[in-house]
Amino acid sequence: MRYEDDPDLEIDPEDSPRPATMFLRDPTRTIIARNDSPDVPFETSVNPYRGCEHGCIYCFARPSHEYLGFSAGLDFETKILVKEEAPRLLREEISSAKWKPQVIAMSGVTDCYQPIEKKLRLTRGCLEVLAEFRNPVVIITKNHLVTRDVDLLAGLAAVNAAAVFISVTTLDSELARRMEPRTSSPEMRLEAVRTLSAAGIPTGVLVAPIIPAITDHEIPRILKAAAEAGAVSASYTILRLPYAVAPLFEKWLDEHFPEKKDRVISRIHQLRDGKMNDPRFSSRLRGEGIFSEQIKSLFTIAKRRAGLQDRSMELSVDSFRRPARSQMELF
Repeated sequence: MRYEDDPDLEIDPEDSPRPATMFLRDPTRTIIARNDSPDVPFETSVNPYRGCEHGCIYCFARPSHEYLGFSAGLDFETKILVKEEAPRLLREEISSAKWKPQVIAMSGVTDCYQPIEKKLRLTRGCLEVLAEFRNPVVIITKNHLVTRDVDLLAGLAAVNAAAVFISVTTLDSELARRMEPRTSSPEMRLEAVRTLSAAGIPTGVLVAPIIPAITDHEIPRILKAAAEAGAVSASYTILRLPYAVAPLFEKWLDEHFPEKKDRVISRIHQLRDGKMNDPRFSSRLRGEGIFSEQIKSLFTIAKRRAGLQDRSMELSVDSFRRPARSQMELF
């Protein structure tokens, strides 16, 4: 099915992706994914969508689309698989006696608040389930749309079961438009931090990824702006370019930063052991070498000056509950 062919599904012009996007049903029968990577701070995640309309040129998840027979380039951002049954599947899985209450991350791979979520509301449906069970959740997003669900998130936060991290890569709106064409603007992301923080929801900022020689100089300004908006914590990752992402990024540099291309690639090589990507757990998120240490030092000092903590915010499973099923449901 092509969701854009549904006359009841009207997409606002400001949200409409360019070029046109096709939405396809994902027939998945499970929704909670497991992760055993030692450098990822969560074990379980929920991703209602595969592929992402945001179109971020650097997205490390792009190669995952090749497993589906699509390209990591245009297909990744224009052929989106939709897990229509995500809320129902989530309810079934955490209702099971086998479920051990734990933090679930949303947007572990692709953004759960990409533009189509405004209409399909699958992420909200999953949050409604998590709120009912009081299962803790961490959300990572680049989209102001997360503020739509402040009611559910505030309720979970009241029992220390919710936190949100807003990814802010740059404060330059023009650069953001070229690099992340269908995300919320930097101003709107900071506005999301304000809204969430004002509602009592612990909110952090992720400067992710930092692109050497293009965005690294913005670190102090980003952290200062995030703190002023109400963020309480901050962390970062450094650009990584697995598989097909590397040539896509190089082509993007040719188009937008030809005068900086050699310098950017040289820095990446110095951060990534002479390669465009280093998949080792010990260095894939932060890199290594002198430039890695310089970025770490700059970030640490800027974070301290802004009064921000590390990213980690401990959530609790103490309020988890399995709601009693109604007589009609039992019948």
